Order: sequence, then structure tokens, then C-alpha cells
Amino acid sequence: MKSRNGTSGVLGAPLTRRKVLAGAAAGGLALALGGTRVFAAAVDEEIRIGFLSPRSGNLGLYGESDPYVLGLARQALERGLTIGGRSYRVRIIDRDTQSSPSRASQLASEMITKDHVHLILAASTPEVTNPVADACEAAGVPNLATEVPWESFYFARGAKPGEPSPFKWTYVYSFGTSQFVEAYLSTFASLKTNRKIGVLYPNDADGNAVRANLAPQLAKHGYTIVDPGPYQDGTSDYSSQIAMFKREKCQIFNAVALPPDFAAFWRQAAQLHYTDEVVIAEVAKAIQFQTQIQSLGSIGRNLSCTTSWSPAFPYKSSLTGTTGRALAAGYEKASGKYWNQGLGVTLALIDAGIVALRHAADPTDHGAIRDAIAHLDTTTMIGPCNFRDGPYPNVAIAPQIGTQWITAPAGSKFPLAQVTIEHAADPQVPIEHKLVPYNA
Repeated sequence: MKSRNGTSGVLGAPLTRRKVLAGAAAGGLALALGGTRVFAAAVDEEIRIGFLSPRSGNLGLYGESDPYVLGLARQALERGLTIGGRSYRVRIIDRDTQSSPSRASQLASEMITKDHVHLILAASTPEVTNPVADACEAAGVPNLATEVPWESFYFARGAKPGEPSPFKWTYVYSFGTSQFVEAYLSTFASLKTNRKIGVLYPNDADGNAVRANLAPQLAKHGYTIVDPGPYQDGTSDYSSQIAMFKREKCQIFNAVALPPDFAAFWRQAAQLHYTDEVVIAEVAKAIQFQTQIQSLGSIGRNLSCTTSWSPAFPYKSSLTGTTGRALAAGYEKASGKYWNQGLGVTLALIDAGIVALRHAADPTDHGAIRDAIAHLDTTTMIGPCNFRDGPYPNVAIAPQIGTQWITAPAGSKFPLAQVTIEHAADPQVPIEHKLVPYNA
């Protein structure tokens, strides 16, 4: 006898839940299948969703707000789902990857073999999403990921440009290099500069990818790239890079760096007065969260970065019905912390997963869920999600919107506010503030 995924039952006849239940009612099939098989049919009335993200370790800020969002999702799913006229309980099984790729892989495997999940959702950085996706691909379990450059998810796992997708079970709904280019060009055009960009890219996966893909795109649009070359993560002395940026009079600065590395660089840049010359400082990875900005003190003000979500996004959650403003306000009240992009990103991932389950011919069948994801066309907290229009069959594009950290309005509970400054990737997102020169 085979399992539900692909599968046949007694005497080679197709085995479905309806046949199991009908046979059990008649009495004979229960004896033919045995108690274990009948129990499996009953358990299939529960949909089990695995959710993996980093909530501790060096990537822990990405998943800091996940417990709050998961609480909202579980509350919305308390009464279960009705799909195809049938009622299902829904259980979300969530785990912290602790920022460890090996742990992410192990947890995904345990969800598959022990929890028998029907769908796995994974969020935030290749260190989480890629090992989870590999485990799901090997086991034939549908997987949907987000908050990872789609190129890192798709090509880094073995896909080749121009060739058919090698993946049958794993999908990503996220941004890519083109979305950064779009946001950066829009931001850089907001202020008058000499169009010289000093770039700080490390010798790691993210830094090398940005150097190979993003920097050439900026150069094609008439910007001069001043690149002192790759540096090692953990570098403490950046005086040579700063000297080059000052000598070349780079009025735009762009970095993709680990938070402690950028903090060390930016403090040295201030001491050597390079920051006095910077008109636009666009930083990825290191300043997504207010705690990162606050640690910089006064030199964190007016730094810019892109975001996957902010309360300004005009979309509602299809699962909970909450708006972006309400989501942020609820989190701030419950946690005492400033909102972060993970709120909208995680809820968007859950929204997309639940819509796929609702459209699956059988929400407890791996193949049916996989097919529903492949044809997904919906709107989430971070915007449209359409796999039919993606650059590759397993990819749906999400936007990046330009933001800036500015002094918060009087009376705010927090010293700084992250406001949208451009919306080239999604004009539905309102612009909240004009870009302020960093050295203003």
C-alpha cells in the first residue's frame, strides 16, 4: 500500500478519504486496512502547517515579531477551515531555527517525518529558507518561502538560467536584485549628487552577489561605482576604504554588511568626517530594525534602506482582515517595541499559504497543495503574489520600497521613525516623507 501522495490502497484501487470513511461505516474496510490505516484517515481531517524562522541567534531580529503574528493567525484559525464542503482543524507547528542552517534542515525533516505536516512555510534569509527547501524537495512536501533574495533561493540551490526548473515542491515569494535596483535608482534620483557611489561589499555570499549583479546595473544608469574591493566579515579597521571614498568624493554610499561591521565602519567614517560629505547613505541588511539604528546614536539618523513591508502598505490580511496600521499598532502595544518589517512579511506568508490550502483540490494531499501554490494569484499584506507571472515557475516577485530613518514626530514613543520615501516598485504604497540628505 502506498501513502496518500500518489497512491493506491486495497487491491490496487485508488484510496481516498471518502472511500476510507465510507468503508469504515460499512465495517468491512476497517478490518481490511487495520486500525492504523483508519486512524490515519481520521487524522487527515487536521491540516498541519510547519513554520520555521530565526528567532534567536545572529538573525533573531528577523523573527522577533513572529510569535505575535502566529498568535493572530492561530486565533483566526480557531474554528478551522471549510474547504470543498469539508471542515478541517488547522494546527500551526512553529520552531526557531536559532539562525543555524543545520538546525533549520533538521527541524524541517522532523516536521516531515514526525509531525507529518502538509505544508511548510519558511521565512527570512537563505540560512533558513534554503536548507528547509532542500529537505522539502527531497521528501516531496510543498514548501513556500519568503524574505530571501529569490536568486539566492532559486539559483543557489542548483537551478540554471534558461533551463527548466529542477524544483517540484519548493516555491519562493520574495524580492530580487531588480527590486533593489528599482528602489535605489528611485531614491538616488531624489536628491542632487555627483552620482559617485562608494560601495562597501564584503567577501561573503550577499556581498559577492551584490557586487556581481546590483553594482553593474547602477553603473549602466550612469553612476560611477567606487569599490575598494571585498573585505572579510568581522573587519575592524576601515580606514583605507574611507580614505578612498573621501578621495573620490563619493556623495552616495551603499553597503551590504553585517550589523556589527557596518556599525564599526560608520563610526570610523564619522570620526574621519566622511559622513559630512554623504548626501545619501543606502544600507542593506544592517539597519532594518530600530534597535540596530538606535545602537548607532546620532549618526543613525537619516540612514536609508529598503523594506519588504511597512504600515504604509495599503493591503489587508486575507486571513485576519487586519490592516497594516492596525498590525503595527497592535504589536507596539503588546510588545512595547517599534514595528518591524517581519510583521507584514510573516503574515503575508501565512496568508499565501492559507489561500493555497483553500484552493487545493485536497488540502491534506501534498501534490494538490503543490499545484495550488503553482497557480497562486492573490494579494497579501506585502502586495500581489502571482506565481503564473514570475520570472521562473517557482518564483513570485514581491517589491522593495525605499525608506528612511528620521527623527520621530513630537510625542512619539520612539526616537526615530521609518518612513517610506519612494514607491517605484509599487505605487499603491503611499510616500510618507521626502528623502532628507544624510548630512542635513
